[in-house]
Amino acid sequence: MTNQALIDALRDADAVQYGEFELSHGGTSDYYVDKYLFETNPQCLELISAAFAAEIDEPKLAGVALGAVPLVAVTAVETGRPYVIARKQAKEYGTGNRIEGRLDEGEEVVVLEDIATTGTSAVEAAEALREAGAVVNRVLVVVDREEGAAETLAEHDLELDALVTASELLADQ
Repeated sequence: MTNQALIDALRDADAVQYGEFELSHGGTSDYYVDKYLFETNPQCLELISAAFAAEIDEPKLAGVALGAVPLVAVTAVETGRPYVIARKQAKEYGTGNRIEGRLDEGEEVVVLEDIATTGTSAVEAAEALREAGAVVNRVLVVVDREEGAAETLAEHDLELDALVTASELLADQ
């Protein structure tokens, strides 16, 4: 099922850009989905939080720092579910936590992420959550670039669900 309203909102926010772009994993692409443009757009956030809410069964949410923090926050408000933030590495100050927020042993958590390319950051977040005692089986992203994230996540016993795929987002462009 295509989430056409979200696709239109992402396009209207100019979040899809064309040219030559270097991606965080070191590869290049002829298009770029600018998460900062959709994560700072109230209409996009409203549509994303409603779409995430419709897909979530797990009692707790987790957002990958820094990119998914706005997404997990608005989704927590939409669903009334608590959330935690998974950092790529522990802070070197304060409490030194890698997981921020309350997380109890055995809690079932869904990881929310902005864009999935290789899936590496989502795997790292899920592993950090699992090390902290959470049960993590699924990652829910706004956009799946369809560049191997689903396969990478599957290798770590994680299912990838996306609100929008790159194929859908780039169709008719």
